[in-house]
Amino acid sequence: MSYLPIEDYGLIGNMHTAALVGRNGSIDWLCWPRFDAASIFARILDADTGGHFQIAPKSDGVTQRQVYWPDTNVLITRFVSDEGLAEVIDYMPVGLPEGHPAAGTVIRRVEMVRGAMPIRMECRPAFDYARASHRVQPTPAGGVFHGPTQSIGLAATLPVTADGPALTTTVALRRGETAAFALADADSALLDPETFSHDRERELFDATLDYWHRWLGRCTYEGRWREEVYRSALALKLMTYEPTGAIVAAPTTSLPESVGGVRNWDYRYTWIRDAAFTLYALLRIGFTEEAEAFIDWLEERCQDCGSAEGLQIVYDINGNACMPEETLDHLSGYRNSAPVRIGNAAAEQRQLDIYGELMDAVYLANKYHAPISYDFWQTLRGLLNWVCDHWDQPDDGIWEVRSGRQSFVYSKVMCWVALDRGLRLARKRSFPADRQRWLDTRDAIYHDVMANGWNASRNAFVQHYNSEALDASALIMPLVFFMAPNDPRMRSTLDAIMASPDDGGLRSGSLVYRYDQNRVDDGLPGHEGTFNMCTFWMVEALTRAGRTDPEALKSARLTFEKMLGYSNHLSLFAEETGSCGEALGNFPQAFTHISLISAAFNLDRTLNRESYGHVA
Repeated sequence: MSYLPIEDYGLIGNMHTAALVGRNGSIDWLCWPRFDAASIFARILDADTGGHFQIAPKSDGVTQRQVYWPDTNVLITRFVSDEGLAEVIDYMPVGLPEGHPAAGTVIRRVEMVRGAMPIRMECRPAFDYARASHRVQPTPAGGVFHGPTQSIGLAATLPVTADGPALTTTVALRRGETAAFALADADSALLDPETFSHDRERELFDATLDYWHRWLGRCTYEGRWREEVYRSALALKLMTYEPTGAIVAAPTTSLPESVGGVRNWDYRYTWIRDAAFTLYALLRIGFTEEAEAFIDWLEERCQDCGSAEGLQIVYDINGNACMPEETLDHLSGYRNSAPVRIGNAAAEQRQLDIYGELMDAVYLANKYHAPISYDFWQTLRGLLNWVCDHWDQPDDGIWEVRSGRQSFVYSKVMCWVALDRGLRLARKRSFPADRQRWLDTRDAIYHDVMANGWNASRNAFVQHYNSEALDASALIMPLVFFMAPNDPRMRSTLDAIMASPDDGGLRSGSLVYRYDQNRVDDGLPGHEGTFNMCTFWMVEALTRAGRTDPEALKSARLTFEKMLGYSNHLSLFAEETGSCGEALGNFPQAFTHISLISAAFNLDRTLNRESYGHVA
């Protein structure tokens, strides 16, 4: 099998784990039973040995299409040929009562809509990232795959056959006929022939549709880009780990930032930074329950760390701090992009910016959702004093470079944000606070950034002190109110970033690079694509400048509309976009969809003000 493009996948999930389903009807990535557990299907990381679960026609000349059932995370893969039209409907049941036999399962139904077509099913797991062998035990309702540490079962509404390490079947379906399959834990009642049936599958399907419609009905966004915002919200919900409220950065690991390169990372964890930005996006569009769960998760991390050590930047989905990085050398990687990594050594880095994102999120949650507790405030107070003690130290930066610590401008700005939001929150709630110390330190940071982060020869803020290189993270300055969007220094920085790389800038067409790799040593070989989140940040920076500059607002809207065209056929975004418009990096990426929601919200609001003279 050749590899599908990364953008040729859709996502299904149940807020415990998620699966990538290709246009070819193959589940090529699934960790079981949690996001950060070992994979049982990983063909996207090794086409030969990774494992897969495919349902597809045996016919030639078949056209493949994918759509989501409207306003849900139920995925439909269509196969169309002269012989007929078949649909594979994939979902994970959600919203079920505790103890329901279908909880934590993958349901796949194939239905012949028109004509007749032979359909082949092959389920071939590869346990423990394809490191463990297994045996197959046929059962009256399907079969069980027994691995060394876990077992999973396949229930089917028609007979299946053991074929070496796989269960297979081929069925000639005619119009109106269906076959259904359920992947479940080996001890699930679904494996009982009397439990899994066409009628039971339809009940699960209807319940899942109803759950997603009710959930999305809470969204308050009614702007110009409703479909894109809805899909982003649905994707973010799939990346939520329901038991703790954590959100993974992406449900995948080691999808490359450049094909054949080594920039392959495990994103199945929760970054403080991502969590904080997610909280902002969810609050903006009405999902207060998810925001509240995030605040609880953040509070637990803050209380666990102790103010003497500071926060770790990334945690696993249960809030644990240790995730050692290792390589899986037996896997070839996506299109031979090795190494495949699990775990993430970024957990050992220092990134001072996380305190700004944390405090901004807490400030907004306190303002727009519910007041924080006194005990949480006391913990935050200790962290803010830690920032006062450490803000002037070099760190590894937002981009997690592996070339050594620097005084990154973005990190300094976000330390300023941390103290600024702390002062605002203390004043609003009349909390006891070390106000004078925070105020003096906040102002010292501002002066320091202006003196050392500004490069007069570039006429722009640069990546770090004593640097000549631009960095797209400077676009955050007007978004967090560090700089006015029409301040001459901010406008000249924006203009510099918007220049093409040939002219020293970071923009290629409507897309934005994080930084120019010809000017920055980030400690890694190879190159990467444009960074989707940074493009949406540019849209927001232009939007804010557009409140006094109509041309900037026009540019913001055009850039946003063009950027939407780089999503895949399901409006999903990976981390990066390559030179040919291809998706690169882990997929889908939460941060990209967070920044899309924020850009859509603020751009729509500004356009309404320009059209009607007020903010809608």
